[in-house]
Amino acid sequence: MKMDTRLSSVLHVLLHMAVVDGPVTSEALAKMMRTNPVVVRRTLAGLRENGLVSSEKGHGGGWRISCDVGKVTLYDIYAALGSPTILAMGNRSESTSCLIEKAVNSAMSESFREAEALLLERFRQVTLAELSEHMRRHFKERGARDDANRTRAHGALKKKKKERRKEK
Repeated sequence: MKMDTRLSSVLHVLLHMAVVDGPVTSEALAKMMRTNPVVVRRTLAGLRENGLVSSEKGHGGGWRISCDVGKVTLYDIYAALGSPTILAMGNRSESTSCLIEKAVNSAMSESFREAEALLLERFRQVTLAELSEHMRRHFKERGARDDANRTRAHGALKKKKKERRKEK
């Protein structure tokens, strides 16, 4: 079963957006994520519908965070993505006449429910601001000087910031 990486990808994008003044284009975000801008727009549209991001059209437009990062949790973002499947494992067969397989299914299903509940509870405890602070500490330990240096690692936002400075 293929892993669903949308939550990880969206968190990556949101943290980049959190350290940039102004909107970030779908093209710049797509370069960071090594994907197509259409995928970025489609994914962020769900977050926009839930009030987590906003978009502006036209020259100088793009995506920006529109929520309180201190209140929005990983669970809120997970839910805005449509609550993708948490675990990639499952029972071999849900309907079986084999008593052994029924016992295995029962034990496994209970374990899966408990594991998912624990993970979702943890998602409810972690805010986007806490994740951003964790990122800042991580880069500080690595010697990064400021937020701009962190975003330069991907190279996509550096050009956008220069363009905005020229416009002012």
